Amino acid sequence: MLKILFPTIMLFMSTWLTPPTKLWSSSLMYSLIIALASLTWLIAPLDTGWLNLNLYMATDSLSTPLLVLTCWLLPLMILASQNHMFSQPCNRQRTYICLLISLQIFLILAFGATEVIMFYIMFEATLIPTLIIITRWGNQMERLNAGTYFLFYTLAGSLPLLVALLLLQSSTGSLSFLTLPHTSYIPLTSYSDKIWWAGCLIAFLVKMPLYGAHLWLPKAHVEAPIAGSMVLAAVLLKLGGYGMMRIMTVLTPLTKEMSYPFIILALWGIIMTSSICLRQTDLKSLIAYSSVSHMGLVAAGILIQTPWGFTGALILMIAHGLTSSALFCLANTSYERTHSRTLLLARGLQVILPLMTTWWFVASLANLALPPLPNLMGELMIITSLFNWSRWTLCLTGLGTLLTAGYSLYMFLMTQRGPIPTHITAINPSHSREHLLMALHLLPLILLIVKPELTWGWAA
Repeated sequence: MLKILFPTIMLFMSTWLTPPTKLWSSSLMYSLIIALASLTWLIAPLDTGWLNLNLYMATDSLSTPLLVLTCWLLPLMILASQNHMFSQPCNRQRTYICLLISLQIFLILAFGATEVIMFYIMFEATLIPTLIIITRWGNQMERLNAGTYFLFYTLAGSLPLLVALLLLQSSTGSLSFLTLPHTSYIPLTSYSDKIWWAGCLIAFLVKMPLYGAHLWLPKAHVEAPIAGSMVLAAVLLKLGGYGMMRIMTVLTPLTKEMSYPFIILALWGIIMTSSICLRQTDLKSLIAYSSVSHMGLVAAGILIQTPWGFTGALILMIAHGLTSSALFCLANTSYERTHSRTLLLARGLQVILPLMTTWWFVASLANLALPPLPNLMGELMIITSLFNWSRWTLCLTGLGTLLTAGYSLYMFLMTQRGPIPTHITAINPSHSREHLLMALHLLPLILLIVKPELTWGWAA
């Protein structure tokens, strides 16, 4: 763990000491070296339980894929932000890169934590850099409003979790992830126990976000700069799913009867948000709502507590992290050229930027879960386990899959096909930087087809 964490902390020094002309290239190179070093976590055998164990941190087959995804994302965020940050004063550029680095540190500490309280503190600490990125470098006037929504939704959800964890500590005597699955079951019978159960889960469901508590997400995504959107979609939403998987082992007897409304809300949310996507005019908003739809499937897969559901949820989280981050990057490349996120004002780009259209096509197909991509594998495992739990879920998940295919194709056709609007007279050609960025998103996704057991988690 420390071989990744220490170099990441030292990135702060290199960011402030590097000369301005070498700032972006050196930050990119160092973060890419750290990302490549993090791939060594995947070499470990999958069936040995906890690995790289030290006093406060460890990895296992559940946290390893998410840790690698976190490390992989920092160089991609630096690559994506370079163009729109280059005109700003040097100190602001350094501060921006430092905020991205601090996010990576907090996320490594969150996913690697062996204590629930440490996980909770790091879970909350990610709020601060994300909030600064949204409110300081956001695009529009609504950014303060979006930051307020983001902050208060997350805080209102996670304060009951803190109380629930302190109660758990007093009843079991330990909050270590290593010992929690082996503690004797707590007889959860009274009403206060049911409130405690809700307190444990609601923070993670708001973070995912579950339909109904999702209103902060489209606002935050639309107003955030590209790096903010990428890290929100790719990693911060996954904190909720990861936390749910970890805490589920303690809540076992109650979940069978208490999880029904949440599963129904998650499945209904898939249909509702997919329908909203079909009527969206704003490109970033469409991709944000599609994230809510996919995370609804993940929440349902985790709440039914079967090995297939857990595995499908983890695979879909990793696949969705790469896909939605790629889609936000593509939306940003389009925005940097046309200065508009409205679908009607930026169409027919296939004629002008044909290679970028290829990336759009691959990312859209990944979003609608085309075989044999990992997105399909995760969705199929969750849908199968849901069907096994109740036959009626097939109607909701089937309709959700159909709508997902509909809005993904609608997004591709609206942005790439059709006549070129008359106001687009001259557009900059696509740069090698952007093609490298897309390749680093979509190649890992395609390579996961060859070795899917890296993201199987506990079921391996």
